[in-house]
Amino acid sequence: MTSLPSPTKEGGTPSEPGNPQSSDGLQAGLKNRHLSMIAIGGVIGAGLFVGSASGIAAAGPGILLSYALVGLMVVLVMRMLGEMAAARPSSGSFSAYADQALGRWAGFSIGWLYWFFWVVVLAVEATAGAQILEGWIPAVPQWAWALIVMVVLTATNLASVASYGEFEFWFAGIKVVAIGAFVVIGLLAVFGLLPGSDNPGAGLAHLTDSGGFLPKGPGAILTGVLMVVFSFMGSEIVTLAAGESSNPQRAVAKATNSVIWRIAVFYLGSIFVVLTLLPWNDPSILKEGSYVAALNSIGIPHAGQVMDFIVLTAVLSCLNSGLYTASRMAFSLGLRGDAPKAFARTNARGVPTAAILSSVLFGFVAVFFNYQWPDTVFAFLLNSSGAVALFVWLVICFTQLRMRGIILREAPEKLVVRMWLFPYLTWATIAMISFVLVYMLTDDTAREQVLLSLLVAALVVAIALVKDARGRREKTAAEVDG
Repeated sequence: MTSLPSPTKEGGTPSEPGNPQSSDGLQAGLKNRHLSMIAIGGVIGAGLFVGSASGIAAAGPGILLSYALVGLMVVLVMRMLGEMAAARPSSGSFSAYADQALGRWAGFSIGWLYWFFWVVVLAVEATAGAQILEGWIPAVPQWAWALIVMVVLTATNLASVASYGEFEFWFAGIKVVAIGAFVVIGLLAVFGLLPGSDNPGAGLAHLTDSGGFLPKGPGAILTGVLMVVFSFMGSEIVTLAAGESSNPQRAVAKATNSVIWRIAVFYLGSIFVVLTLLPWNDPSILKEGSYVAALNSIGIPHAGQVMDFIVLTAVLSCLNSGLYTASRMAFSLGLRGDAPKAFARTNARGVPTAAILSSVLFGFVAVFFNYQWPDTVFAFLLNSSGAVALFVWLVICFTQLRMRGIILREAPEKLVVRMWLFPYLTWATIAMISFVLVYMLTDDTAREQVLLSLLVAALVVAIALVKDARGRREKTAAEVDG
């Protein structure tokens, strides 16, 4: 039986329990409670709070089916990723696995595309957080708030992986408690069981009393899919973070097994509450935002300010995790020789300083573009990273098809998490994701995202293939000289 590839070439292996330093230089500083909250919070982005209103307006109550379809895709993709991550935890996660299963070009390409996606997200979230903070303290300009937020979270990531985990624990904790309370209080109001509620408590009537469950027709479900799919990005972060924990295999297995209820409660549960508290076409949903409108219908005082605070924590959580994720992907690329070697160096605390600083630098540049040229340069960055989530999920699917055989051949005892009905569900997921991408080309608002994302992806793949070919030529030349 052959051994697994060298960890220093494939993103590193985790430390064993009791050993705080992993073989790739990272520290095993994340505790179980950190990983549990990272796993839960990873599927709750600011997009859930901010973007759900437009989805409800586009599909009516049928948006629940849109969320369910995308949630099913995420569950299946996470199961595949969990199978690989539990067998071989790595700071590069799916990029490192693509490197092993599909070739160096695949690991290079998807790694850099994913890094690009998150540094653009840094700019989006920093700007969103700055807008909220400026509303609270207008004396400080918005650009200054964006700078302050980025600097503070950069400092926490530079301090240690434990400080990142601690911040994320509390940020994600606030989101989880807030949505849990919203679902419980909302359901009580829906069925007329909440004392003092201003809501008439119509039960499930609002799901059908304004043009039926599908007032915009069945096609609106797919339109809704396009509008909500990107709010699910982030569920894979726990597989990157697991490499810096004392028991990564257990952490990945636990996160993978719990993704179903997390999506059911936080996405489907909260949107269900909104749609049962108010008719889907109530003007307040678009005017105030779905969650604020729902809270106002119950009679919760200062609902707007409460939701602003929750959205701010979601933004800060996404920023914190985005910087962590981008830096660890850059670290893994450096470790595999696909990025500058400096990215793969860690300091005495096990922190990849150069990878963090380079990621945040591009984040700062993207923030500058957002303020200086929001409708041109930044719009291009945003659109050209828009479909990367779907590309990542597709690569995970194709990688898992190959990695199953590699794991069975080289270390079958590590196959502790298995994809259901392999390979049939893997191929079905590939078909689902491909269909969404093709359908996006028929949608006027989504077409530009797909085309620009494909353009950037083609450019990165071309660079990867050229780099790969050059490496093979140099290796052949060295063998001839030898």
